[in-house]
Amino acid sequence: MTDLIYKDLCYKIVGILYRVYNEIGGGHREEYYHRAIEIELKKEKLKFKSELFFPLSYQGKIIGKYYLDFLIDDKVIVELKSGEFFKKNDIDQIYHYLQTSRLKLGLLVNFTKHRVRYKRILNIS
Repeated sequence: MTDLIYKDLCYKIVGILYRVYNEIGGGHREEYYHRAIEIELKKEKLKFKSELFFPLSYQGKIIGKYYLDFLIDDKVIVELKSGEFFKKNDIDQIYHYLQTSRLKLGLLVNFTKHRVRYKRILNIS
């Protein structure tokens, strides 16, 4: 598994996700997980931006806008969801974020009632 993109950074991020879940449990609103993750990112001294505005441009004009839940170390997008399943729309959403930002990796995180799940989304373009 030495070929994973940003392996060490993702290991830290996933550790944070599990710490948050183990502390507050499942079934909460997405914004509560967001706040708890911010606290943990600061404790770990990881560079991050929260609720980052990211414009979509066409021929120099802004035609759309995205708000990333987290951009960590200017490398990994983290998108938070609460619910039991990964939805195709959520996967598409983070993939569009990756394409627009030209970043390589996103983590789609789902806080369920019974566990935290995550999916690595890779920008192959």
